[in-house]
Amino acid sequence: MRERVAARVILLDPRGRILLMKGRLPSDPDAPGAWFTVGGGLEPGETVLQAAAREIVEETGFQDAVLGPVVWYSEEILYDRKRRPLVVKQSYVVARCGGGEVSRDGWQPLERELVDDIRWWTLGDLIACPEDVYPVGLAERLPDILDGRYPPEPLILARLGAATPQDFSA
Repeated sequence: MRERVAARVILLDPRGRILLMKGRLPSDPDAPGAWFTVGGGLEPGETVLQAAAREIVEETGFQDAVLGPVVWYSEEILYDRKRRPLVVKQSYVVARCGGGEVSRDGWQPLERELVDDIRWWTLGDLIACPEDVYPVGLAERLPDILDGRYPPEPLILARLGAATPQDFSA
């Protein structure tokens, strides 16, 4: 089965808000959207942290993000536009930036097609949100991240197989 290794970013501003995007999967572009963290797939030769830094700039325009550790990891099976299965291995990196208005100038055509919204959320916003938010349990896990309490090793959110050390390398 094909694999996609991705860097997801828990991007926080000075007010303790997290930046989330609302979009739809390529396999179901007409479905209602869900909220999810900034991020995307690793390019050849990139580490998770390098991809996280690049994705922040591409998806938000923010140049001032400071990366922290990888705090969560998940593996899921998703489907592409042709409904072929794809194992997605996602590492969640904490990052902080100055915040502000997001720029969509670096968005790829697929992002422009499938992403409907992007905005800053408070923890209260997340707790009250009736829509789907990913990763599942984000509102429950976020207080530790906001307070700088990071796990000594990435917390496994979902796993299909064993993670390898290079999944977390800088």
